[in-house]
Amino acid sequence: MSQNQLLLWVLLLIAVTALVVWIVRFLQSRRGGGSARDRGAWWEGPWDEDDDPPRDR
Repeated sequence: MSQNQLLLWVLLLIAVTALVVWIVRFLQSRRGGGSARDRGAWWEGPWDEDDDPPRDR
């Protein structure tokens, strides 16, 4: 196997992997499932402090 063929295989593998990742992410976003609150960003935790009324000090 020559260097050109090896490079072609590596580039093809990268392209196929990127396509599979894109398809999986697209299908997960189309699936819906849950409210917008459940689909928060990864740093948003399940806590509810923001929903509670302010406490008297």
